[in-house]
Amino acid sequence: MSDEALIVLDKVNKYFGPLHVLQDVDLSVTRGEVVVVIGPSGSGKSTLCRAINRLEPINSGTITFDGRPLPAEGRSLARLRSEVGMVFQSFNLFAHKTILQNVMLGPVKVRKEKPAVVRERAMSLLERVGIANQAEKYPAQLSGGQQQRVAIARALAMQPKAMLFDEPTSALDPEMVGEVLDVMTSLAREGMTMVVVTHEMGFARHAANRVVFMADGQLVESAPPAEFFANPKSDRAKDFLSKILTH
Repeated sequence: MSDEALIVLDKVNKYFGPLHVLQDVDLSVTRGEVVVVIGPSGSGKSTLCRAINRLEPINSGTITFDGRPLPAEGRSLARLRSEVGMVFQSFNLFAHKTILQNVMLGPVKVRKEKPAVVRERAMSLLERVGIANQAEKYPAQLSGGQQQRVAIARALAMQPKAMLFDEPTSALDPEMVGEVLDVMTSLAREGMTMVVVTHEMGFARHAANRVVFMADGQLVESAPPAEFFANPKSDRAKDFLSKILTH
């Protein structure tokens, strides 16, 4: 992990009407770092994640990615989005395209890369997420866990500099959660810069370099996982952990 910050949020504020969902948020993510964002529902975690690639515009403050401020719109915004992979709760795959076509679409359409080159990369990514044998199937023929792994492969096909995950397992049946977290853990180990919003504390414990705890739109606490889980400093974090870790 180099010391160079890839993603920097500086005094970021975001309102939904009168609701102040991000309050003066400062966050810096180093290249190769895996930051897991946790906290109660409605704390601003997803909004934070979506602000990083401008799916949510912010009201004030600055966000820089790889040394450049986030562009507001147009071609440079599209370029930024292709450098930041995003995986959501819902898989957002194109139902009428095969798994392989879904993964190839971005590089061919957005980047105008040669299909033969992209096809090879797409197949090796499907191999990497464990579903190369499903390449010719359609999304509806796959389980939720498999579809989410396709969505990860699709984001990786753009060869992004960072990956954002917004509760990628919360729509899955419990038995499928592990297969998606396994793929994410191996990505983390390979040095991908990742910001992950999740309820999966096991993943936070094992795969994160840093856990960021949010409550009421504020970044309350940030620490390495071992330290955070053993010794949370704020009352909000203590309260949160006591509620989830006792069950």
